[in-house]
Amino acid sequence: MIQFNRKYFLLFCLLFLTEVLIALYMNDSFIRPYFGDYLVVILIYCFLKSFLSSSKYKVAFFVLLFAFTVEFLQYLDCITFLGLQDYKIARIVLGTSFSWHDMLAYFFGYLSIVLVEFYICKNN
Repeated sequence: MIQFNRKYFLLFCLLFLTEVLIALYMNDSFIRPYFGDYLVVILIYCFLKSFLSSSKYKVAFFVLLFAFTVEFLQYLDCITFLGLQDYKIARIVLGTSFSWHDMLAYFFGYLSIVLVEFYICKNN
């Protein structure tokens, strides 16, 4: 079940660097809010696949459910309930506002994972 996969770990590192650069240098109305959300699903997937040899599709679905759960917690204003609204890192990681657009971005990230993994498996 636990097995290090260098390919996924390198992809995770590349995506993490990309997300950091987006967070630091992008202040637009598409890349940062939507493309960043799209990428974060792929980032989490690559991180998990770096260490887990579980089914690609199960891991991808788990990541989608996780992203949806975090977004739903934003809808419930969980960050205020937990008293973390004054902590910038908590606001960045947990988010502060629910958006259906974010849910769509997460779904497209999931769909990209499934399609790429299917294509790779089909060609091997």
